[in-house]
Amino acid sequence: MQRLLVTGGAGFIGSNFVHHLVRETDARVTVLDKMTYAASKEALAGLPEDRVSLVVGDIAEPDVVDPLVAQHDAVVHFAAESHNDNSLNDPSPFIRTNILGTFTILEAVRKHDRRLHHVSTDEVYGDLELDDPKRFTEDTPYNPSSPYSASKAGSDHLVRAWVRSFGVRATVSNCSNNYGPWQHIEKFIPRQITNVIDGIRPKLYGSGENVRDWIHAEDHSSAVRTILEKGRIGETYLIGADGEKNNLEVVQLILKLMGQPQDAFDHVTDRAGHDLRYAIESGKLRQELGWAPKFQDFESGLANTIEWYQAHGDWWRPAKEAVEATYAQKGQ
Repeated sequence: MQRLLVTGGAGFIGSNFVHHLVRETDARVTVLDKMTYAASKEALAGLPEDRVSLVVGDIAEPDVVDPLVAQHDAVVHFAAESHNDNSLNDPSPFIRTNILGTFTILEAVRKHDRRLHHVSTDEVYGDLELDDPKRFTEDTPYNPSSPYSASKAGSDHLVRAWVRSFGVRATVSNCSNNYGPWQHIEKFIPRQITNVIDGIRPKLYGSGENVRDWIHAEDHSSAVRTILEKGRIGETYLIGADGEKNNLEVVQLILKLMGQPQDAFDHVTDRAGHDLRYAIESGKLRQELGWAPKFQDFESGLANTIEWYQAHGDWWRPAKEAVEATYAQKGQ
């Protein structure tokens, strides 16, 4: 697969994947991205122009998608509206991009018989009780709780239906919460890091007991490449790095790593319908395909991420004031 089309490749996780491909493979990559507020041309800056190109366009537009799919060997589909808070304010972009956009991609890969890998989220499974020892597996029933997770669940079902009904050569992955370079500062970890850098106290939803299973974006990237190269058509693989931490622990670790008192944060109004706990069982991916995460120590991965945001204030600071003003309007 020497020619890859990466949708959403100028966003947080997608751009990390493009960098990973350039380092680890000889592939030529075309990024298709709508360039919404969550995308960044800077995230692709410095990559070799003879191997990486950017097309600005909407994945929900067949006239944009079809000719690009025809020119490539495979499609890796990251493009999505992904911020839960935004989906609660206005679900419509999530329906268009995550459902209609995925349908458009599927019709193009069906027409041109191209390989597809569809990137999804563990949020489609709903949540677990805080004291529940279980983890999500490939067999866990879907139970989405927000417009974002519901739209991603819908896109997953479309992919599986196209595999079964039309023989589309596709795989699906559901990944836990990502962190790392180029993540928009509206998201939990970069928001807290940039708050501390700017002398603002971190903000913690509710009591901070909500648990997420954190994975570095580089590990997500290597897992997706492994599935693309070795995964069985029609299969779903869960991606996780055994990084369960509650939000309070994450905030306290950020403060510790940045030399601040671990109680130097504020409790704020909780998010509506805030899922309690996510936890990934990634045994199928590890045992069948031989994948393992690089950042197995969350603290070292978080330290790496803090260093990146400290060095890239010119990228995130122009958006910081507006992001905090939006949260302030909601008491968060």
